[in-house]
Amino acid sequence: MQLKHLKTLLTPQEGAAKVSCMAWAPSNTKFAVCTVDRVVLLYDEQGERRDKFSTKPLDPKYGKQSYVVNDMAFSPDSTKIAIGQSDNIIFIYRIGEDWGDKKAICNKFVQTSAVTRLLWPAEHTIVYGLVEGKVRLANTQTNKSSTIYGTESCVVSLAANVSGKGILSGHADGTIVRYFFDDEGSGDSQGKLLMHPCPPYAMAWGANSIMVGGCDKKVVAYSREGQILQTFDYTREQTEREFTVATTSPSGQSVVFGSYDRLRVFNWAPRRGVWDEAKPKEIINIYTITSLAWKKDGSRLAAGTLCGGVELFDCCLRRAIYKNKFEMTYVGLSQVIVKNLSTGTRVVLKSYYGYEIEEVKIMGKDRYLVAHTSDTLLLGDLLTNKLSEVPWPGSGGNEKFFFENESVCMIFNAGELSLVEYSNNEVLGSVRTEFMNPHLISVRLNERKQRGVDENKKLAYLIDIKTIAVVDLAGGYNLGTISHDSKIDWLELNETGRKLLFRDKKLRLHLYDIETGVKTTVLSFCSYVQWVPGSDVVVAQNRGNLCIWYSIDSPESITMFPIKGDIVDLERADGKTDVIVTEGVNTVTYTLDEGLIEFGTAIDDGDYDRATAFLETLEMSPETDSMWKTLSKLALEARQLHIAENSVYSLKSLYFSDKLVVANFKMSLRDGTAFYQVQARVAMLDKKFKLAEMHFMEQNAIDEAIEMYQELHMWDDCIAVAEAKGHPELDSLRRTYYQWLTETGQDEKAGEVKENDGDFQGAITLYLKAGLPAKAARLAISRPEIANNSDTVSRIAASLIKGEFYERAGDLYEKIRNHQRALECYCKGGAFRKAVELARLTFPAEVVKLEEAWGDYLVQQKQMDTAINHFIEAGCSLKAIEAAIAARQWKKAVHILELQEDPSAAKYYMKIAQHYASMQDYKVAEQLFVKGGHIKDAIDMYTTASRWEEAHKLAVKCMSEEEVLALYISRAQELEGDGKFKEAERLFATVKQPDLAITMYKKNRMFDDVIRLVAKHHPDLLTETHLHLAKELEAESRFSEAEYHFMEAEEWKAAVHMYRVNDMWEDAYRVAKNHGGAGAQKQVAFLWARSLGGEAAVKLLNKFGLLEYAIESASNNFSFDFAFDLARLSCKEKIPEIHLKHAIYLEDEGKFPEAEVEFIKAGKPKEAVFMYVHNKDWASAQRVAEGHDPESVSEVLVGQAKFCFEQKDFQKAEAFLLRAQRPELAVKYYKDADMWSDAMRICKEYLPNKLSILQEEYEKETSKKGIRGVEGLLEQAREWEQSGEYSRAVECYLKVKDDSNTALMEKCWMKAAELSIKFLGGDRALEVIHVVGPRLTHLKKYNAAAELYLNMDLIKEAIDVFLIGEEWNKAKRVAKDLEPRYEDYVDQKYKEHLKNQGKVDSLVGVDVMAALDMYAERGQWEKCLDTASKQSFKILHKYVALYATHLIKEQDALKALQLYIQHGAPPNLQNFNIYKRLFLDLINLPDTDGPDSYHMWADLRNFLFQLCENVSKSAEANTPAHEDFEQMLLIAHYYATRAAAKGVEQLVSVAAKLSVSLLRHTELVPADKAFYEAGLACRTVSWENMAFIFLNHFLDLCDAIDEGSLDTVDHSDFINTDIPFEVPVPTKLCVSDAQREQIRDWVLMVSMDHRLEQVLPVDERNSYEASLVATNTGLRSLPCVLTGYPVLRNKIEFSSAGKMANKDDWNKFLMVTKTTHSPECQDVLKFISQWCGGLPTSGFSFH
Repeated sequence: MQLKHLKTLLTPQEGAAKVSCMAWAPSNTKFAVCTVDRVVLLYDEQGERRDKFSTKPLDPKYGKQSYVVNDMAFSPDSTKIAIGQSDNIIFIYRIGEDWGDKKAICNKFVQTSAVTRLLWPAEHTIVYGLVEGKVRLANTQTNKSSTIYGTESCVVSLAANVSGKGILSGHADGTIVRYFFDDEGSGDSQGKLLMHPCPPYAMAWGANSIMVGGCDKKVVAYSREGQILQTFDYTREQTEREFTVATTSPSGQSVVFGSYDRLRVFNWAPRRGVWDEAKPKEIINIYTITSLAWKKDGSRLAAGTLCGGVELFDCCLRRAIYKNKFEMTYVGLSQVIVKNLSTGTRVVLKSYYGYEIEEVKIMGKDRYLVAHTSDTLLLGDLLTNKLSEVPWPGSGGNEKFFFENESVCMIFNAGELSLVEYSNNEVLGSVRTEFMNPHLISVRLNERKQRGVDENKKLAYLIDIKTIAVVDLAGGYNLGTISHDSKIDWLELNETGRKLLFRDKKLRLHLYDIETGVKTTVLSFCSYVQWVPGSDVVVAQNRGNLCIWYSIDSPESITMFPIKGDIVDLERADGKTDVIVTEGVNTVTYTLDEGLIEFGTAIDDGDYDRATAFLETLEMSPETDSMWKTLSKLALEARQLHIAENSVYSLKSLYFSDKLVVANFKMSLRDGTAFYQVQARVAMLDKKFKLAEMHFMEQNAIDEAIEMYQELHMWDDCIAVAEAKGHPELDSLRRTYYQWLTETGQDEKAGEVKENDGDFQGAITLYLKAGLPAKAARLAISRPEIANNSDTVSRIAASLIKGEFYERAGDLYEKIRNHQRALECYCKGGAFRKAVELARLTFPAEVVKLEEAWGDYLVQQKQMDTAINHFIEAGCSLKAIEAAIAARQWKKAVHILELQEDPSAAKYYMKIAQHYASMQDYKVAEQLFVKGGHIKDAIDMYTTASRWEEAHKLAVKCMSEEEVLALYISRAQELEGDGKFKEAERLFATVKQPDLAITMYKKNRMFDDVIRLVAKHHPDLLTETHLHLAKELEAESRFSEAEYHFMEAEEWKAAVHMYRVNDMWEDAYRVAKNHGGAGAQKQVAFLWARSLGGEAAVKLLNKFGLLEYAIESASNNFSFDFAFDLARLSCKEKIPEIHLKHAIYLEDEGKFPEAEVEFIKAGKPKEAVFMYVHNKDWASAQRVAEGHDPESVSEVLVGQAKFCFEQKDFQKAEAFLLRAQRPELAVKYYKDADMWSDAMRICKEYLPNKLSILQEEYEKETSKKGIRGVEGLLEQAREWEQSGEYSRAVECYLKVKDDSNTALMEKCWMKAAELSIKFLGGDRALEVIHVVGPRLTHLKKYNAAAELYLNMDLIKEAIDVFLIGEEWNKAKRVAKDLEPRYEDYVDQKYKEHLKNQGKVDSLVGVDVMAALDMYAERGQWEKCLDTASKQSFKILHKYVALYATHLIKEQDALKALQLYIQHGAPPNLQNFNIYKRLFLDLINLPDTDGPDSYHMWADLRNFLFQLCENVSKSAEANTPAHEDFEQMLLIAHYYATRAAAKGVEQLVSVAAKLSVSLLRHTELVPADKAFYEAGLACRTVSWENMAFIFLNHFLDLCDAIDEGSLDTVDHSDFINTDIPFEVPVPTKLCVSDAQREQIRDWVLMVSMDHRLEQVLPVDERNSYEASLVATNTGLRSLPCVLTGYPVLRNKIEFSSAGKMANKDDWNKFLMVTKTTHSPECQDVLKFISQWCGGLPTSGFSFH
């Protein structure tokens, strides 16, 4: 959390003017501050002051100064403010919702003492604290207050928890009390929580703990139950003062404390469970913070001060801008403010569980929020400000969100659909589905209110592609499952969730009634369907028709309009519903009948009166008829009979209407619907006649029931009632019924009556009369007496044939055994099955013909599938093939065809092959085409399908290469003509003619394809092709395309040139810039400017920043006119430079006079002179020099002189140079010409000061010419010497160098030294000696060199020469006699010499320490230690330590141990690491657990004993290091004793106990080794339980060592023992793989036997027998000095404190030692005697 100062709301005053309280409104729109004047100032959320009002005293007579405002709080709805005052009252002011609303007191609560603190956590509930210590509750609804609890101490602070359901009160005596209105299931206690050391003025209740500060300058964090978690102590900070106030962020994740000049911020770290202090906010001179208020969205913090200032701070962890549309402000880990940057609206996203919000996304057309925390998912609707937080364990972020439904978010994750309703914090429902398309899911949540339905939440979704499930989300149960025969591609519930529309892939629209489970197909070829919003009206499109169902309960009642286009949308607004249809480019609107839509809504809402009123305004039509039916049905169900009556009346069912009138009349007289007639009439109205009959029969109203049935002409039911009740009028009723039937012409029914009465002849007559011969035939067949009557049968048969009931006539003839007629009738009636069955029995020869006729008949009936088999039976194969083809039974057709030998059948191959080709089953089609001889068609099939390879393969098989080529090329040309270039290309490629394809593309100007093919087939010609195309395109002025090809050919210059030629400079510049680099870009810009000229060029070049470059380029390219133009217009200072370049150009062109003019204009006359000099035009050069540059005259003369020298005219040249006053050049030219005498002459005459230098040069020159040169030098030196030029003589002698004659060199150099000492004196002599001395030393003339140095008193140099010559005695003598301070220097050099020469034995006498270091370096440790032992003890042990370190590194720890045993173990701190390393290396040695290792362990033990003795007497006594060595001594003693015991058979149990005891020291002893040895030892003495546990643990350790970590090792067997768990991981195993496998086998064998318990043995303490610590008491016993086991009862005590032994073990050891005389056991007892201060009196002697 960071605090950033935003603005000052209230400027502080000079003196004290305390801001006592402030408050933010829960709505975040208002901020209130109470000033020292008791005026409440109101600010908006931007911090602008908008309003104010004054507070009032309890009684006006005491005046305005009689009270102060101690606290205030906003109501939860932000429209009221509670003010707590010191004059014993709380006033509630209504401030309204808008600024400037009238302020009025709406409640007041008078108290018995001053109000100190105030909270308003919930509607109507104010909590406040009083000076007298009470915490009370005021109810603004009842205007009453009551005490929650009372204390004896003043309330100094109040704080609520994050939810506002709990409060804390802090009191002046330090008490903090907690109270809950609702503990929200936390189970936290109420009442006094804790006692703080000082009054808790600054108290805050965070999300996870309570933080308190006060005058002790400490901030303490307490747990939920009052234990101290953390303390932040600032008592040592001089600038810190008491904490006066604290506040919690709305999320509870941050707390701010106010003190003097400072705000301290604490943030909760959820992962570590602690408070972290952020950097405090220091504000100099703000003085004490008296009040703090945190905005409810967490984004602002206001601080009030003692001087009346109010400062506003921005609070946030971080900010981010999302998609440039939203600002995300993270005000806490679990709270984010999302602000829409365009509208300014804000939403506070908060995790109510306090989880950290990881990422916020805005999805669904920037309307919906999605955020993840570690355990929940946050969703929100920015438009409605509805937010949800649902449990959502980590899913890896793979969810898909759909926001099509405005009230619910659909989330798909891993095949599961979850629904979250906005503003609901629980997942509404989850179902398994794989179909994520929103069109295949429909959710309806309380979208229309229905009578008697509170929660209407339904979901329809796909279980699989053909199955829909409908679920009640509120009840959590399945409403229905719809299985369909085709794939479903759209579904939607209506708004009430009672009906479901769905459409399948065949475009059939179906309606499913969820209550009845009835599915109805309502439309075919449905391309659009939608429910009209707010109603149950459906709009759909069927081809060219707009279909509307105003009453979907009657799907057959449909209103249709022809339309020309497609429906695209449906809009319902402003009492109008429009269907939007696109007809071509136009959009047409069709308006629906809003009244009819309104009827459906009224029905759904249960408002039947409104529905009736509406229907009465409509004319009768199929739609209104359907609506009246629906209304009557619903009104009847609702028992609204007057509405049902109206409905039925409207439906023209007057009978029912009259009855209902009667019923209504009787209902007014009697007890409503309980009257049986009413119930019966209602049932009749509902067409439930059986129910009506039941009502009549219950009242024994038989006549009324019979009357009802008679009136309804339901005679069967009428007679049934009469028969059942034995009615006397039964016969009369039957006669009446028969008469009525005959009168009404119901002969069929009359026949049935006759048949029932047994009058079969009469029944047949009536049936025939009624035109029902089939019924007469049925009766005749079933009654033998009629079948035997031929007359009757003939009559029936004639009637059946007349009526074309041939099959029934056949049955009749068959019955009377007239088979021929029966067969004829069967054939005529198409009853071939019966005909064939009859023929098989009676006319077998006719069966084949009948099968063929049956097949023909089935073909006529379009039953091709069935016909096939009949044709096969009849042997009509061709007909069978045709039927199979017609039935699309292609495989069957192929099968039949393959069996045919008739060549005429081949014609069918073509048809079947075409089918398979259309189905893209090309292989089968090809086979069929080939079999049918239609190879060309097969090839065409492949080419049409663009399967050129198969086509080519087939063509090659069946055609010659030329034919194939001709076919493909002609076909490709056809395709080219049709514009199918790709297909044509494929054909060219198939016959390997890519050039034809390239030509085709080129002809059709499809250059991209040309390039593609050239790149593929002629890559070597690609660049050339690009260039060719580019030039073509350039010629056609298609410059941009040409550019592309130039670029592809990497010819950007050509592209630039193209654009330049066509005056398209912008493009030229672009190309140069993109492809040619900076140079090309500048060059093009220059050329562009040159083409423009004048001011336009200057502007252009300035735009590109290339003006100077252009001037430079113009000059360099000899465009001097353009350069002058540019320079004159913009850069006049460049003009001389251009003149100069112009001049140089003219000079190069040989135009010297013009060049001279330009040089002079450029201000460079010297260049003109040089030009003429260069061209040897001396007169012109002289003229220009004299006229424009007099200084250049000498240059002209020098040039002439040089020319004369070249011409060997030396006199003239010398004259010119002397005239030019350049004698040095004359000397140089003479020198160069090897004319040394003339050079010397000129030098002596004009340059005498340079004569010596010239002579030296001459000497050098002569010396280069060999030995003659040396002789020459000697001669010259002697000459100089004789002439008294000693300095020059010395120089000549020093120059003598002849490596073949060292004697001569020595003589010359000595002569030089002698002369310099004699004649030159001082510095020069010194200089010469410093030159000669090293030279002589180099020649190994040490005595001569030293003598020279001594002559000049250069003592140090003389000594150095002797040292170089190893003349140590001479050097020493010189130092001693002449300069004693150099004696040490000589000695030091001598030591270094001995060291370098390796003469250590000589060095000992000179520098012992250096000699010792050399011994050590060389590894001569014996000599080193021998020599060191003759020095001090300290020196000896320094080298002992170095040797020991060396041995340890060499892994020779045993030798290192012997070293310390020989020389002792000093308690030097710097040696401690060596000792520890030595110990660890020894205990890690393998195979050291046997008796033969005793002496090693005894040496280690004795060494450690000596070390401990020495340490105890040193300054390191009782330090941790000393304790470590004591523990090491104990371990070494155990190892030594174990080795001794193993050597004696009787002591094997002692050895086992020692191995077990060593387990408690596995911090030092390798754990795997310790457990291995202990396990084996226990196994040896048959302690199998322990052996099994130890070896099993050893195997676990081995596995853990392989993994590199002991974290996974199970220590449960050693819980209540002193065997440590946290031990170092050994680097490698102590055993081989074979040993490890042996142990593994043994452990496995024992575990399989189940004879051992995996429990360590316990002793009388009920603790593990080898553990020193008792489990129950925690008491620690001393270990036995012999076995390490705890000493409990029978003990032997030694004189040293803390040393004991178990009596039994001790006596056993003594006895065995006496009897065996084991020297190792005797040594152990001897050591124990030393260690424990003597043995107990047992009479044992070591001898």
